[in-house]
Amino acid sequence: MIIIRGNPVIRSDRRGKNQNMLNPGPAGKLKECLMALSSEAKELYLNSTVPVLDAVPSPLQFHRDWVAPNKPVILKGAVKHWPAIRKWSHYYLRDKIGDEVVSVAVTPNGYADAPNGNFFVMPEERNMKFSKFLSIMEEPENYPGVFYIQKQNSNFTEEFTKILDDAAHEIPWFSEAIGKEPDAVNFWMGDHRAVTSMHKDHYENIYCVVSGFKDFILQPPTDLPWIPYKKYQVAVYKEIGSGEFKIEENHQTGSVPWICIDPLKPDLEKYPQYEHSNPVHCRVHAGDALYLPSLWFHHVRQSHACIAVNFWYDMEFDIKYNYYKFIENLCSQEVQ
Repeated sequence: MIIIRGNPVIRSDRRGKNQNMLNPGPAGKLKECLMALSSEAKELYLNSTVPVLDAVPSPLQFHRDWVAPNKPVILKGAVKHWPAIRKWSHYYLRDKIGDEVVSVAVTPNGYADAPNGNFFVMPEERNMKFSKFLSIMEEPENYPGVFYIQKQNSNFTEEFTKILDDAAHEIPWFSEAIGKEPDAVNFWMGDHRAVTSMHKDHYENIYCVVSGFKDFILQPPTDLPWIPYKKYQVAVYKEIGSGEFKIEENHQTGSVPWICIDPLKPDLEKYPQYEHSNPVHCRVHAGDALYLPSLWFHHVRQSHACIAVNFWYDMEFDIKYNYYKFIENLCSQEVQ
């Protein structure tokens, strides 16, 4: 059992340079080919910054310009018409849904679903009235731990039904561009210390900010060879005293693969291959939306008590996914 007190720094395991590595940095001819892949992607279609559109295009144009080439884009004012943009003050939310019980993730350090030492640690899940959560956002110094509403089970349509009409259950033009309805709609709100560690999803994602801002680090699927993965034992945080947490192993779940580098402070001595990757940074403000394509790696932070709603649409498992899995298999430890 590992005891965590206060606000710890994520620890990295330095006992072996490539211990449990699933994709050690490629070498020789394979590295040359993968370097060429990354270089050609930058030359042919990737942008050095995330483009910004001042108006939402037609669904057909959006699909042609962004979905088909698998490129992220920010859409200014995409959801500025939502009543939530002007309504969702703490006073309004406390009045409308203060007595509703919601699921909140709690960690000692803001890193939920993230590596800590040899473990992939999930947050402690607590059910509390939304009014209490708002009190925590207003006076975080009075509550040990970092609190974040982040449950990704379409919690917006399940736990926030009384304010659903202030936003939307789908983005109509995006649904038309994708050709389907959303698989999940998620509500996000939390402490500025809460961090979403680098990962990828098998979803087309339209991420809409209602208040505050979100900071993203994005990396294209062609960066896969340079983004290191390890296997981690699954565990969960459990508070055992005020501000004191333990890491409790979950042997039933076993181990999971997860990205083992922090893009905010990458350890290039330990993971030199990451130097060849191509991260881009962007900030998404209230009323704006980010199209985050499937299979793009992303790391997320936010302003304090930022509110966002995102819409997940199942990706098409087409030739794009086929090529991604091919590169993944080429880079695996077993092949090398």
